[in-house]
This record gives sequence, structure tokens and C-alpha cells, in this order.
Amino acid sequence: MREEHDVPLASLTTMRVGGPAARLVTAESIDELVDAVREVDDADEPLLVLGGGSNLVVADDGFPGTVVRVAHDDITVESSDLCAGVMVRVGAGAVWDELVARAVGEGWSGVEALSGIPGSAGATPVQNVGAYGQEVAQTIASVRVWDRAEQQVRTLVAHECRFTYRHSLFKATTRYVVLDVLFQLTPSDLSQPIAYADLARQLGVSPGERVPLAEAREAVLAQRRLRGMVLDGADHDTWSCGSFFTNPILSAGRFADLESRARGRLGADGPMPPRFPDADGGIKTSAAWLIDQAGFGKGHSIPPHRAALSTKHTLAITNRGDASAADVAALAREIRAGVHEAFGVTLVNEPVFVGHEL
Repeated sequence: MREEHDVPLASLTTMRVGGPAARLVTAESIDELVDAVREVDDADEPLLVLGGGSNLVVADDGFPGTVVRVAHDDITVESSDLCAGVMVRVGAGAVWDELVARAVGEGWSGVEALSGIPGSAGATPVQNVGAYGQEVAQTIASVRVWDRAEQQVRTLVAHECRFTYRHSLFKATTRYVVLDVLFQLTPSDLSQPIAYADLARQLGVSPGERVPLAEAREAVLAQRRLRGMVLDGADHDTWSCGSFFTNPILSAGRFADLESRARGRLGADGPMPPRFPDADGGIKTSAAWLIDQAGFGKGHSIPPHRAALSTKHTLAITNRGDASAADVAALAREIRAGVHEAFGVTLVNEPVFVGHEL
């Protein structure tokens, strides 16, 4: 276990903002991770658990307590069966896209549409990471955690994780620290049915068809690059947390109000907000559409212009090179307020704010 002090956190996050950690501990095994968390809890000090840093906006003042960086990255195939699937246990510190690349190479189907997503494997169940018609909840068999309240290791099966759209039991509380994740993947050289229309068009297939895993992965990576969603140090459009706001899920009445406001703002023949059915009976619409139609186009920024919407995709707030956390938060507040004023919908941020609030 490695311990450092006054370490800048900006370099450990994909948004590249944030002040120093008073103390940074790097845990390279489950035992080290549990020991580090227990030590901090026993001392009653502030704790921040850090994976790949792809979903954090850390305050410019930094973090006054201990940051425990999760670095154990073992990937173990526990069993493989044509009926039960391939059971793969993945350390919380494993790089997510490296796991996806291995799955594609090994012929494990189920996570190929999640190619190119930054961050660690242990963070994926927290956010119920999803893209292009797939969510990790579809392939997670169980999550092993350290329960800070009960001071013990627990295994939670999928239904106990309370997965919903970009949410889970783990996101709602700091009680649990993810140690590893057991994925149940399908042994196949073909992808899961293509569920995203743009991806299907790129692949030249109809929605619901399956394609070779490698083709699906490359198509997803191409789609993400078009949107600045594949990390590239030379491209400031990728200095971000990915999608900054979740797609709103509205009741039928609230969606009708949104349509009415859209007609009033954009005209009877103007564009209408997209609508997609939600599994819980609501109506999902597009945060990117709301941002764009509220008047915030690609590249939009406010003084001092160090943070801006991506030049490729209005759903990403980006660091143009020397942005502060305060710059990011100010731009996010302006966009949230503008969308609410225009359409009566309050956008919810995906990334977690540490040491400050949106």
C-alpha cells in the first residue's frame, strides 16, 4: 500500500480539475483496500474512494481527508458453460475498456456496446453505466463490497443492487465500497442484438440484428469518437466526464407540458422533444436536445471561457486546458438554469461533485 501527501487530484480525473488530496493511499489488493477504508473510518476522517476518476468533479480546494485509490485489477474466469455463460470476476480497479477489449477478443458477448467508456470496472455498477442500448446491469451477476456500517465483506446479487437508469444502491449511499464485480457473459462471436438506431445504420443492419463482436466494438468506438467520448490527451473535447447530464424521465403529464413549452418556443411546426419508453412507465427524453434547443450550442462557454460544451456534442462539458472546478460548475449551472427556464425540466448531473455542489 503506497501513501502520498498533498497529491493534486486533477491528474487523476478525466475532467482534469481539482485541488490536492491531503493524503492519497493506493490499494493494490482487496485486503489493502479494506484495510485502508477501515483505518480512515476508525479515525473518523473524510474518505473519498477513487477509481478511474471519470465521474468526478473535485473542488479546487481539493479533499481534506484521505483519498483511497483502487488499483487492484485482477480478471479471473471462474467458470465457462454454454448454458450458464462465462463468469468473470473483475477487480474494482481494472480499466473498464481493457476488460471490454478482452471480452471481445475472447468471444464473450454482452459488454461490446460499452466500448470506449473511461473509468474502472468497480465504478460501472455504481452508475449502472450504459450506452448504445446496453447497461452493465444486464450482465452483472453480483457485486462484492465492503460494508462500512457492518464492517464486513458482503456479496450482493443483481436484484439487491437496485439497478435503474444510471443509478443503483451504491450511488445512493457511501456505505458500500465495491471490491470486485462478477459478470455473466455469453460465449459467442456475435454481439448482443443491436439496439441503437445510429449504430445499426453504421453497421448496415436492422435494429435487433447481431454482428461479429469486433465489428460492434469498432462501430461503437467510431460513434464515440465522433462525439469526443474516447479519451485523447490531445483533444480537449475529451477532457470531460462524458455525458454531464442524464436524460430526463418524465411522467406523461410532465412530458405533455414539455411538448407544450416546445411548441410555444419553437413553433407548431418546430422540432419536438424526442420520446422513448422507460421500463418503469415514464417517458425518457434527450438532455442533449433540451440543451441545444434552449440555445446552448456546441462550443458554448461563458467568461473566462476555460470550460465549454464540447465542439462535437452538447451533452459534454469540457476543460479547454486550464479550467477550474469552479469554471465547470458555473457553466453547468447556467445550462441547467437555461433549460429549466425554457422547458421547465431540471437536468440532473451524472458526475459526482466532491467538496462543492452544483
